[in-house]
Amino acid sequence: MKNIVGIGLLILMLVSTWHFLLNDVDGGLIFYSSLILTLFLVIIGFNIFLENRDPIQTITWLVIFCAFPFIGFIFYYLFGRNFRKERIFRKKYFLDKQTFVKISGEAGYNERIKEMGEHPQQLITLANRLGNSPVSFTTETRVLRNGEETFSNIIEELKKARHHIHLEYYIVRDDRIGGLLKDILIQKVKEGVKVRFLYDAVGSWKLARSYIDELKNAGAEMVAFGPLHLPLLNNKFNFRNHRKIIVIDGSVGFIGGLNIGDEYLGQDQKFGSWRDTHLIIKGEAVRTLQLIFLQDWYYSTNNSFLSDEYLMTGMPNHHGYGGVQLIGGGPDSEWTIIKSIFFKMITSAEKSVWIASPYFVPDDNILQALKVAALSGLDVRLLVPKNPDKRIVFHASRTYFPELLASGVRIFQYNEGFMHSKIIIVDDQMASIGTTNIDMRSFHLNFEVNAFLYRTESAQQLVNDYMEDIKVSKEVEIDEFSKRNFGLKLLESTCRLLSPLL
Repeated sequence: MKNIVGIGLLILMLVSTWHFLLNDVDGGLIFYSSLILTLFLVIIGFNIFLENRDPIQTITWLVIFCAFPFIGFIFYYLFGRNFRKERIFRKKYFLDKQTFVKISGEAGYNERIKEMGEHPQQLITLANRLGNSPVSFTTETRVLRNGEETFSNIIEELKKARHHIHLEYYIVRDDRIGGLLKDILIQKVKEGVKVRFLYDAVGSWKLARSYIDELKNAGAEMVAFGPLHLPLLNNKFNFRNHRKIIVIDGSVGFIGGLNIGDEYLGQDQKFGSWRDTHLIIKGEAVRTLQLIFLQDWYYSTNNSFLSDEYLMTGMPNHHGYGGVQLIGGGPDSEWTIIKSIFFKMITSAEKSVWIASPYFVPDDNILQALKVAALSGLDVRLLVPKNPDKRIVFHASRTYFPELLASGVRIFQYNEGFMHSKIIIVDDQMASIGTTNIDMRSFHLNFEVNAFLYRTESAQQLVNDYMEDIKVSKEVEIDEFSKRNFGLKLLESTCRLLSPLL
């Protein structure tokens, strides 16, 4: 079954091309083309049925196949194929698990976990069991609120590098900020610093070959994650590396929502100001971030660097930073790791749940958790962009507003440019910051990474920043929102129907 879709598409293309060249309008090739297409659609439909996907997703695919057979076939080939994703990444999953379990066993639990109370303790335990990552109480974190602050800190720390620089990004652009970072990396290579750069082949498909060659020629190692040598036969097309990671000398790390590009500095005329959130990390927890990068690097290159020179970190002696856990999630896991932690954060909240997400297309579990939390009297807030950058996701997200508003969730649309932060704050004390959106692609298809913060100063800073963002946002009122015209409602409903396929 694994290759049957690719084979079917090739046969269909050959038959269609033959038919076109012969201009056989009334000939038998039309019949045979239709027969082949019908046969493969039946096989695909049966395969989807046996995969036991979400019922809504299964029904959506079957409806698409019936209504638009040829378009549905192409769409499914590009975005819908599952191919038992755990089989594709089985080797990576077991290698990651063995490595992280070993590190977790060495680090163990800290007595301070018990001092934090039952709620944080449950979250820490869940995150450790799912992500095999211990919590650190000797890690310093600081919130970076925009592109200018983020890139200025990144540049400052890159220039201090003495041993190695590891970068992992979904999008890399050959523009002003991309060129500046490239020049710094080339200079560091000349100084003897090892530079390894992992970029996603789909997210960075526009990246100029000259950019890559300059870094490689200088001595940096630059590798594409999930390269598409033969797209028509590549079963990993749909599983992308959405992580944004920098590790410098094993002691300083960066994660968050910003890719490498001028638009993240607010220099895109379409969006103007770009509101995003990043995190700088120093100390013990950087080792986990390093492990995530090294395992992704090993998966992409077959080269392993799991040695003390990369896993020894500078550990601050101060123990007053609160708890920090770095968790990686992706299609290689047997669990939907980050989604499960999000679900636990929401369902165990005692006072408030504040969420910021540029792409909000929740599954039933997260949606129900938010509604129940609001109906229980908790302060549940959702911050989303006012203007779209991905129209299908944007319009699909609006279809969830009526039921959320009816349950008591307060929804705010950010007015000052584009809001790209990916934040969850619970009870003003615990927070998540990273690359994961509240959508099914982040939960099930992408490789993501998030920092979970427990009673840290940076968690409090996220609370303060969220309150400031609310001040420049407009709250959605249910009466006004319900007055949308029929055409817009129809568009939104259509986008929601398509969203499980993306």
